[in-house]
Amino acid sequence: MELTSAILLFIIAAVIVAIAGTYLTKAADQLADLTGWGEAMFGAIFLGGVTSLPGIVTSVVAAYNGHPELAVSNAIGGIAAQTLFLSIADITYRKTNLEHAAASFTNLMQGVLLISLLAIVIIGMSGPELSVLRVHPLSLLIIAGYIIGSKMISKAKDRPMWNPRITGATVSDAPDKENVKLNLKKLTVKFIFLAIIVGIAGYTIAKTGIIIAGKTGLSESLVGVLFTAVATSFPELIVAISAVKRGALTLSVGNIIGGNSFDVLFIAFADMAYGNGSILHAITQNQVFIMAMTMLMTSTLILGLLFREREGFGKIGWESLTIIIIYFVGNAILFFST
Repeated sequence: MELTSAILLFIIAAVIVAIAGTYLTKAADQLADLTGWGEAMFGAIFLGGVTSLPGIVTSVVAAYNGHPELAVSNAIGGIAAQTLFLSIADITYRKTNLEHAAASFTNLMQGVLLISLLAIVIIGMSGPELSVLRVHPLSLLIIAGYIIGSKMISKAKDRPMWNPRITGATVSDAPDKENVKLNLKKLTVKFIFLAIIVGIAGYTIAKTGIIIAGKTGLSESLVGVLFTAVATSFPELIVAISAVKRGALTLSVGNIIGGNSFDVLFIAFADMAYGNGSILHAITQNQVFIMAMTMLMTSTLILGLLFREREGFGKIGWESLTIIIIYFVGNAILFFST
């Protein structure tokens, strides 16, 4: 495929992902109320998983085609981009700091789970070269850790041992009376249909991203973290902003943090698709740099959720401003060093 055609298809697929994400937000908000799961849990597990479909497809296809750097950079770069998107959503919410208003024990636990999963990846790439049927045992631990962590968070939601202080700016996760009257079956079918569209668009982004990397001479790390990661993360941006506009603040934060935890699974899935041994042993210093930057952004977000500043510079929280600075400075360093 010619470079021009690849870029055009890349843009079209990204636009489709963005449009589908808008409708996904509405359907997810309605299902969260209708099923009784709540915005934080539904956003983290279901919506976060669905909006991550383009990223999963991108990383798996890249790994299968022998592009480990692109696969891992797309996965970790997507987490960094989505954390940045939460800061953008904070900018759009003018009443108070988003992290203050969307206080949730569930979201805090999701953030801690994310850092734990990223730590497992770093242990795998820096430890001895192990593989069983060309898959690193720690890739399986990543999947198990996500499942166990999600179950723990679900139990904590029902029997919380800690609750955030309720203030006048706190927006509670209360079901909308209109949503609970909707048809569960029709709404579920709609949600699945949109998920399929997003998955197909994600596959297109993956294939064209590989072509762009090959024909432009840019490093796979750079293409992964700046192009495919951002493009496949468009649903999270649209969902985060749309959820804020709908007043579903907990859903907005839960979708990003929970989706980020799910995104670490991309590396495990990519490891299974990679045919030249474990993909954890193909990780370079560029990917380690991106992981460290992502962990710093996540820890900053968790501190913001705990500190809960009402209003900061430009009516956004200090954590949002810090996350923006970390993201752009980090990517500038990566760009000039490759």
